[in-house]
Amino acid sequence: MLLLEQSAQSLPLWLLTEAQLPQWLNEQPAEIIAWVRANGFQAERHRVLPYPARDGGIGGALVGLGALRSADEIKLWHAAGLSDRLPPAVYHLAVALRPQAATQFVLGWLTGAYRMSRYRSTQVAPAERAALVIPEGADRSYAQAAAAGTALARDLINTPANDMGPEELAAAAGDLARQFGARMRLLVGDELLAKDYPLIHAVGAASPRLPRLIDFRWGPPGTPRVTLVGKGVCFDTGGLDIKPSAAMLLMKKDMGGAACVLGLAQMLMRQEVPVQLRVLIPAVENSVAGNAYRPGDVVRSRKGLTVEIGNTDAEGRLVLADALAEADSERPDLLIDLATLTGAARVALGPELPAAFSTDEELLTSLRTHADEEADPVWPLPLWMGYDDELASKIADLSNVSTAPFAGSIIGALFLKRFVTTTPWLHLDLYGWNSKDRPGRPVGAEAQCVRALYRLIRARVS
Repeated sequence: MLLLEQSAQSLPLWLLTEAQLPQWLNEQPAEIIAWVRANGFQAERHRVLPYPARDGGIGGALVGLGALRSADEIKLWHAAGLSDRLPPAVYHLAVALRPQAATQFVLGWLTGAYRMSRYRSTQVAPAERAALVIPEGADRSYAQAAAAGTALARDLINTPANDMGPEELAAAAGDLARQFGARMRLLVGDELLAKDYPLIHAVGAASPRLPRLIDFRWGPPGTPRVTLVGKGVCFDTGGLDIKPSAAMLLMKKDMGGAACVLGLAQMLMRQEVPVQLRVLIPAVENSVAGNAYRPGDVVRSRKGLTVEIGNTDAEGRLVLADALAEADSERPDLLIDLATLTGAARVALGPELPAAFSTDEELLTSLRTHADEEADPVWPLPLWMGYDDELASKIADLSNVSTAPFAGSIIGALFLKRFVTTTPWLHLDLYGWNSKDRPGRPVGAEAQCVRALYRLIRARVS
């Protein structure tokens, strides 16, 4: 049990900045001062130091916050990993925190406990972990919902493609829909052509794992309508414009947008946010076969625009185009899509900073505010219409790529914009992966934009 309401036997957990440490030491007995100095503890960020009690047991622990001005600036990553790194015991915070900081601390405590051991041949019994008495003012409900949404997205992305194809992704969405009483509809294989989703069908046609459109709805009528669209490319070979082997290694994560959408949807439903929620996920595998779509093909979209295929490895924008056209047809109050869309966004902003595009500058500003508060960062990039003619085609309404090597993430966003008339609209180009190991963020899947978007949606409907 990672969280407890109360405990008579809990130990103090001191959160200390580098600047606060000297004053704290001045108030401690000589044996604690000697212990801290002997261990070279200077309150560096992520440094943890248990200290002994006079009876030889554990007296408590110190947690370094580095250069923060105070513990009230804590974000979840300051607490992530503590449940593993502290000796097994029950702890309580020895310093009072403002409600937002207390909530972040609890969220970090829970998020850092994430593990995926499904594929270990030897299942080791979970190690005993430290437990936390919930600090006063913390929003336990939100912290648990955010941790669960993060874990769901991470699990889906971490699952290898042999166990996470379009059918399995649809099953995961179906489980979620049933859990919260949502109404779900699936279009599979040639049903996509019959119901006029030709781009989704074209991208997924070469795989024996049939493409499908996942569509579920939840929430009472009369509330604001929020539609989430997630790119669900369960594996991307690049198609006939095949990727080199090194670029294919992480392509199980190309459904990261869909995974994050499901994590966000779970949060919204679990917290009973008053919205009419619609989730659309085009789930496909971009494979190579005799019936694969080809460079130079022209495919009509659901919106009616014809698209010349300049590169079969720019498939995510194609499946999103049909899903966005359907979402746009209902004129929702807020339309959001999430996708691992372009390598160009990673070149520009790196793996930790998703690119955000919108037709509404005020919406972007609000998103950034919530993202900063939740340590779930985004960075705005422009929908620069000066590049729109880069999508020109000599034989179709538009091409799916530019012939120039520049501004790839902007070009991708401009392509999607052709299929959206709804205002406001947000497009998030994310990575969905931790490329280095840090407390609470192991190498592997990451749920990006989930908490920031939850706060944004909640603020707009409250």
